Amino acid sequence: MKTAIVTDSTAYIPLEVREKYDIHMIPLTVILDTEVYEEERELRAAEFYEIIKTKDLPTTSQPPIGKFVELFEKLSENYDEVISVHLSSGISGTYQGAISAGDMVEGIDVFAFDTEVSCMVQGFYAIEAAKLAKQGKTAAEIMPILDELKETSHAYFMVDDLSNLQRGGRLSSAQAIIGSLLQVKPLLHFQDKLIVPFEKIRTKKRAMKRIVELLREATNGDPYYAVIIHANREEEAIEWKAELEQEFPNIEFSLSYFGAVIGTHLGEGSMGLGWMKKRE
Repeated sequence: MKTAIVTDSTAYIPLEVREKYDIHMIPLTVILDTEVYEEERELRAAEFYEIIKTKDLPTTSQPPIGKFVELFEKLSENYDEVISVHLSSGISGTYQGAISAGDMVEGIDVFAFDTEVSCMVQGFYAIEAAKLAKQGKTAAEIMPILDELKETSHAYFMVDDLSNLQRGGRLSSAQAIIGSLLQVKPLLHFQDKLIVPFEKIRTKKRAMKRIVELLREATNGDPYYAVIIHANREEEAIEWKAELEQEFPNIEFSLSYFGAVIGTHLGEGSMGLGWMKKRE
């Protein structure tokens, strides 16, 4: 039984890592004015943050089901089954699109996995699935492991401006207004597949400190993967990574970013930290 691993572009897994683990990527799209771009293929994060300085807020869209069908049919030539790992179904229809497409394709079994999160924490699931697939594990063996990893996986992030989340429908108007009036830097996280406030904190510095406290509590000295995620704030992210590596020798840190689709909703200047326990 040969198992393929698919994820979508919002995992923001670097190309060289996708190639190393044979992870197939299906892009979400960003619509800027009348131009449609496939994220991570036609529109990189750095380009995106430059473009939006002079344009209105773009919109985003899940992959067309036809793109999923096309990819799954191609994979059916060399694989028996697919595990398709996607961003939270509470903020996108991508996961449901994978399920629908799987029902339409003959000759290959499709197992969709809802990470209930996004960005490189979603990527952690895809990479873990790919490692297991390379060991010869089947979807029946891999899917329960991914479910177990949810117990150790968390992500917290803060945004400089709540208006993007509110305009994109990912945060209620009332929450956005309260935050902007009080100059609050709310810590956000995924709960029940949705982006919701975790705590209201007055300054970015305090918010970052609080995330570190949450990391310390969650990891408790155990071996973990963690990722610092930024929206066009690479230098700040690199500095934070260096500080965290000194404090947490048990954790393997990496850097990632909020790409065009997620960046549309969070806005430039956002910063996040996510983690997942290493398997034995």
